[in-house]
Amino acid sequence: MDLNSSSTTKTLLVMAAIVIVLAGIKAASVIVIPLLLSAFIAIAVSPLINWSAKYKVPRWISITLVILLMVVIGFMLAGLITQSLADFRQNMPIYREQLSGEFAWVIERLARFNIHINPNLLRSHLDPATAMSVATNFITGMGTVLSNVFLILLTVLFMLFEAESMPRRVHVAMADPDMKMGHIDKFLVSVNQYLVIKMLVSMGTGLLIGLWLWLLGIDHFMLWAVLAFMLNFIPNIGSIIAAIPAVLMAFVEFGFAKAGLTGLGFIVVNMVMGNMVEPRFMGRGLGLSTLVVFLSLIFWGWLLGSVGMLLSVPLTMVVKIAMESREETRWLALLLSADDEPAIPKQEGLLGEDPH
Repeated sequence: MDLNSSSTTKTLLVMAAIVIVLAGIKAASVIVIPLLLSAFIAIAVSPLINWSAKYKVPRWISITLVILLMVVIGFMLAGLITQSLADFRQNMPIYREQLSGEFAWVIERLARFNIHINPNLLRSHLDPATAMSVATNFITGMGTVLSNVFLILLTVLFMLFEAESMPRRVHVAMADPDMKMGHIDKFLVSVNQYLVIKMLVSMGTGLLIGLWLWLLGIDHFMLWAVLAFMLNFIPNIGSIIAAIPAVLMAFVEFGFAKAGLTGLGFIVVNMVMGNMVEPRFMGRGLGLSTLVVFLSLIFWGWLLGSVGMLLSVPLTMVVKIAMESREETRWLALLLSADDEPAIPKQEGLLGEDPH
């Protein structure tokens, strides 16, 4: 009886501690989000630093070049998005007029089948501004975080300079450094693999979507391509969300035919990139079930906003790897694993595994 009572008390204390920690993260999200984003950016670009070291490039030079490259790409994207949003707002009256013509055609066709729809109801729900609201809401959420761009870049800079000496410090600080370093190496390799492959697949998705929309003559095709690139980092639903504004814009400009072709292009590109190209290179390295990926998207999005949605998979991987490191929580790590993933290795196999 005492043993059961002690176990229940311990469980309640752990759950209470988790709630307190999550509440603290939520309250301190203004600080936590830039730090998390900085950490994952540093992990993502660290292979470039290590690659340049093979060619005897001084570390400070390679870090400086990487930071400058990030700044240039950031300014280019910011300029593109700002210009596209301004052009869209300027053309809004034209889009509304075109949409009215499309509605008249749709209502006329439906009336032949004795289906009568109020035109004002359609206009209120399918206003052209809806096409931009999905994009602007996400971009605004990211822009709020990236407004701390100086803090993020400075943090990334310091992390990259400290990364070389960090393993030595961990060995000195931890009681069982071999085990800890094994898990840290496993985490870094997994996150690097995920971020690099996801980055390349997202770039390919954005380029193909942009090319397809350009061939169809859709306005602001570069904006929709950038949105497809960014939202492709969000598992499961990101590609669907990215397609909504582009399809609505095609419908406003050209009607059902071009809207259908636009949606078909998104489906084909995401099926090829998401179901053929990405799994070929990603393999089973992440080991997370589809349900867990989707639920983690909701959870981290609620906790950390847009950045949490982008980083939902790496953050869940951190939790899974941390659970694998302890016997008491290894069963929870198994629940997070993919259905076809083999059983979690025994402790000695995991520790002796070469993460590289």
